[in-house]
Amino acid sequence: MNKYKPNSIPRIYELKKLLEPNKVIAIFGPRRSGKTTLVKEYLKTTPYRYRFDSGDDIAIHEVLGSQRLDMLKEYLGDNELIVIDEAHLIPNIGINLKIMVDHIPNIRIIITGSSSFDLANQIGEPLVGRKYTYILYPISFMELEPLMPHFDLDVLMEKVLVYGSYPEVLSKLSKDSRIQSLREITNSYLFKDILIFEGLKNSATLLNLLRLLAYQI
Repeated sequence: MNKYKPNSIPRIYELKKLLEPNKVIAIFGPRRSGKTTLVKEYLKTTPYRYRFDSGDDIAIHEVLGSQRLDMLKEYLGDNELIVIDEAHLIPNIGINLKIMVDHIPNIRIIITGSSSFDLANQIGEPLVGRKYTYILYPISFMELEPLMPHFDLDVLMEKVLVYGSYPEVLSKLSKDSRIQSLREITNSYLFKDILIFEGLKNSATLLNLLRLLAYQI
């Protein structure tokens, strides 16, 4: 696996097939599953003038949370495609996306969100009939098979069964580096996002539940 990097593995998700005027493509999925990489790979070949922003950037919150059509049009400029990474961090993002889709002709929008339940809640009602939804999972064997002989896939199977198929984990060459990457993903996604959901408090109980489920597989 060491001759393949995560961003060189073609994903089965083809954004261009669903990218339509006055529609939003919403890409949900856990952290480190490859959402940003998927979007950036598409942008390398897109025929549209585009603007890429991240919800981490506080400077764009005022515009994309404004609910003011004039500000949103000024933000768009002469671009035909808007891409917003980590869109769930922007207040009122759902209603602002609706305003753009309804009032700016031929606009195309792609958004991603690591905390998928937050983003789904924000855009669900405002974008009814105005969006397509992708759930981006870690890398599958269907995606790996064209790049590797069957023997390599058989060898890789053991590693995937133990460590999973997150792109970052698959790219690591040693057991220790895979464990370190998986621990980081667990802490940043599971214990940050899931524990916030429904106000869960006890991470030890959740970890024990995960161990119990793993032993049953």
